[in-house]
Amino acid sequence: MIEYALTFGFCAVSLALLLNLWRLLRGPSLMDRVLAVDTMVINVIALIILFGIQQRTTIFFEGALLFAMFGFISTVAYCRFILRGDVIE
Repeated sequence: MIEYALTFGFCAVSLALLLNLWRLLRGPSLMDRVLAVDTMVINVIALIILFGIQQRTTIFFEGALLFAMFGFISTVAYCRFILRGDVIE
């Protein structure tokens, strides 16, 4: 039963990732593109977690946590760059 749930999860998150890629390419504004990249990071984290569940190992959860921290910091830095023109004051 878990295999069917994992397959469905992989398909759903992959579809969401493709839709975010579409929004990234056709976003009418810069903020739409930033949100699309941030949501793509969240979807990649979900894929890493699903892969870790499928492989029955915990090392992928630590990788997903590191990827989440990196994604958050990069989103904040990019938004500061858009608003102020520089990242480090």
